[in-house]
Amino acid sequence: MLRISKLTDYAVVILSYMAKNNAEQHAATEVSSATGISLPTVSKLLKTLSKADIVSSMRGSKGGYYLARGPEAITVANVVFAVEGPIALTECSLSVDHCEQSGSCKIRGNWAVINRAVKTALESVTLVDMIKPVSDLSVEIRMPLEDLSV
Repeated sequence: MLRISKLTDYAVVILSYMAKNNAEQHAATEVSSATGISLPTVSKLLKTLSKADIVSSMRGSKGGYYLARGPEAITVANVVFAVEGPIALTECSLSVDHCEQSGSCKIRGNWAVINRAVKTALESVTLVDMIKPVSDLSVEIRMPLEDLSV
C-alpha cells in the first residue's frame, strides 16, 4: 500500500488550517487546539516547515507562524518533500546504488514514469485545493505518458 506518513498528513492539516486564516499569525498552541494535534507534534512540524521555507515565524508577544507564500503556491508535493524528503516510490527512484537488482532490472525506467506521475499529481494540488469542500474538487487531471518521461 502506498501511503504518506502520519507526520505528513498532520503537516497538511496544520497548513490547511493556517491557509483558511492566511492573513493571521498562528501560535503553536492555537494550531494544536484547533487541529487536535498534540502541541509537541505541531511544534516539531512547524520547525520542519520553517526550515523548508513553507512557513515563517515572528518572535515576540505578537509573534507566531504564518505561510511563507500564498496557499495557492504551496503544493502537497512541497509538504511531502519537506517532511519526508524526495518523492520516490522505489529505491531506484532516488539512487541506483540502493538496489541490488539495478544492474539487471529491465523495468527501472518504468518505475521512473510512475514516480513522475505521482509527483506530478502531488504538485497539482495546492493548499487552496485542500481547504475547498469536497464537492468543489471536481478537477480531472490527465497526464499523458509522454509528459512523464524522465
